[in-house]
Amino acid sequence: MDQDFSILSDKEDAYVERVVDFVNDRARETRKAVKDGTDLGIAILVALNIADELFEVRKQREEDMGQMESRAARLIDYISTRGNT
Repeated sequence: MDQDFSILSDKEDAYVERVVDFVNDRARETRKAVKDGTDLGIAILVALNIADELFEVRKQREEDMGQMESRAARLIDYISTRGNT
């Protein structure tokens, strides 16, 4: 999109650069797929795609946490019953 922005952050410069590179890479990928898109349209598509990935990761994390909690409860039950014999 060939625009420069000043970014103020309390994060380390290397981290900010990684984030910027990530977004720029996504913008380039999206630009290739949507050849006649406007800069605003590309930016919105990039934001939506990144948000979708975030939601998927959060959903997977919740499922993983549920499985771990279930396994931990079963293990606690197993240890509790073994300790009483």
